[in-house]
Amino acid sequence: MTAQLLAGTPVAEAVLQDVAQRVQALAERGMTPGLGTILVGDDEASAGYVRRKHVACEEVGITSHHIEIPGSGVQQDLLDAVDQFNADPAVNAFLIQHPVPAHFDFNEALDRMDPAKDADGLHPVNLGKLVLQEPAPVPCTPAGIRAMLQHYGVDIAGREVVVVGRGPTLGRPLSLLLTLKGAGANAAVTVVHSAVPDLADYTRRADIVIVAVGQPNFLTPDMVKPGAVVVSGGISWEGRKLLPDVDESVGEVASWITPRLGGVGPTTVALLLQNTVAAAENQTELA
Repeated sequence: MTAQLLAGTPVAEAVLQDVAQRVQALAERGMTPGLGTILVGDDEASAGYVRRKHVACEEVGITSHHIEIPGSGVQQDLLDAVDQFNADPAVNAFLIQHPVPAHFDFNEALDRMDPAKDADGLHPVNLGKLVLQEPAPVPCTPAGIRAMLQHYGVDIAGREVVVVGRGPTLGRPLSLLLTLKGAGANAAVTVVHSAVPDLADYTRRADIVIVAVGQPNFLTPDMVKPGAVVVSGGISWEGRKLLPDVDESVGEVASWITPRLGGVGPTTVALLLQNTVAAAENQTELA
């Protein structure tokens, strides 16, 4: 068996086409959406992710606003940056690039953010709305994974999904999103992690396996049921080479698999811009 590829680029292009049309509609009303980013420290991978987001903004007509805080800075610098974007009417949504250096408190800064300007969908208010299935920005990578499965016609309703990883930006919100009643969800979801003994017993019975642990080649063919759908949500780096959580040889067992490059990443950026234009639309209606 050779798996078909769950390529993220076509999914992202469809989302961004819709975003560009919505940006144009706002422009005709005299409003240009703006996305802000806060980068703390000098991690080159994080800086690269932020650059990619600003390039995508330019392509669809969203303006970019950026604040950099050196790793030698203090927590108050981060809180001041959040306050600045909260107060800036040109910034409709913004994010704090995660992770931040250890001596910064990401959660405190996140809690200080205006929930209406939460581009990543990670503010406690918005995560609470996700639980209650109320309108709110949805975390970008989980939303991108759901959009990818829907784009390729992978029906997950009633199917067994195993999410490997319980992080606050991916594994935890993804497990909530996929259990909701509605399109692209309604699944039976199990969350496992490194402290679970015999973890492969769970992944081998799953119809869909989504791995978000940030460990290269974590999921191997012997851990996958033949014909399962496999998504690598986490990545790590070996020098300048990007490595997914899923070993490429899993493609010999799975029916669908994300590629090493161009998988979940493009959809994450696209859904971030979708959240940004939605925030701009909401704020325009309230003005």
